[in-house]
Amino acid sequence: MSLNNTPSAERVHIGFFGRRNAGKSSVVNAFTGQELSVVSEVKGTTTDPVMKSMELLPMGPVVIIDTPGFDDEGSLGELRVKKTKQVLNRADCAVLVVDATQGKTPADQELITLFQQKELPYLIAYNKTDLTAAPPLGENEVAVSAVTREGIEELKERVARLTRSPSEGKRLVGDLLTPGDLVVLVTPIDSAAPKGRLILPQQQTIRDVLDSDCTAIVVKENTLADTLAKLGAKPRMVITDSQAFAQVDRDTPKDIPLTSFSILMARYKGFLTDAVQGVAAIDTLQDGDKVLIAEGCTHHRQCEDIGTVKIPKWLREYTGKALQLEHSSGRDFPEDLTPYKLVIHCGGCMLGEREITYRRKTAADNGVPFTNYGITIAHLKGILKRSVELFPDLYALLP
Repeated sequence: MSLNNTPSAERVHIGFFGRRNAGKSSVVNAFTGQELSVVSEVKGTTTDPVMKSMELLPMGPVVIIDTPGFDDEGSLGELRVKKTKQVLNRADCAVLVVDATQGKTPADQELITLFQQKELPYLIAYNKTDLTAAPPLGENEVAVSAVTREGIEELKERVARLTRSPSEGKRLVGDLLTPGDLVVLVTPIDSAAPKGRLILPQQQTIRDVLDSDCTAIVVKENTLADTLAKLGAKPRMVITDSQAFAQVDRDTPKDIPLTSFSILMARYKGFLTDAVQGVAAIDTLQDGDKVLIAEGCTHHRQCEDIGTVKIPKWLREYTGKALQLEHSSGRDFPEDLTPYKLVIHCGGCMLGEREITYRRKTAADNGVPFTNYGITIAHLKGILKRSVELFPDLYALLP
């Protein structure tokens, strides 16, 4: 996968924060070498976070985020500040741009406190040093000028040292394979499938299998049984789209491990243990309980959509309860989860690990169980133990 095609969730997210007219957008433009953000002497020119995926040396594929001024005013300003805070949940690194002619203000200090609370690596860039000398610099501070570009290269190098790729040293499935293994991938092609392509977790899994010097055989669910019968060797595992779990379970011999793309993605994003533990809450749901079904991306809803149609149908059939099901998608994730008895999240392929961690932690802080699509469907179909047998530590958690 080329750097230009690296998915957003696999890129380092660098957020630029600060007060209005501290020169954030000018520093962003100097940092990227592009006119990424509109620059003006008028306060509050940046009204919403501006995001740009790009390749930036020496870091590689990144997402640059320019945020609205943190000292914005009025009701609209409050909304802008709220969006700025939301960026903190998905940034891997923060750059606080301070106007060197004014020094740090209470708004700047509030941002620093937020960085520290969220354990977010950060640097302080004193801008406008072409107009005045920067104050004595601390260990995580640098003097820059967006006008003369003085200090910009040092800022880039310092940011690079603070960050790492979200996927560094992690594998979707490769660590479970030995070179030469055969892996069968089941990818249903129905009305909800993207036209002319596979969904991202399927693409990434195929690539990881190939990178492991293994063989990937990709089939639809209606040809799985015939394909397995024709193979001259037993596959190391079968990986399926979760919505086809029931049929794939029936057609896959019990001596072949079975799991799903969603389960592998939850493991890759670091919340599979929570998902396995949280799914037990389904068995305690009562009439009137609220369940949040959350997706990390936004897409056109099809008639057989997995999050808004299939999972709700299977939940009601399994529990026999009159549940109140609510939905969120994209960045629209509730900050207050106390009304819910359970959060069922997608695999999170379009979200960075920091944002998934934030959502999981928000649920934990509110005492709300947190699981995902793949584990939920496996539980509802009665094949949860089989779906995690590849992971002995998780398998041991189940009754």
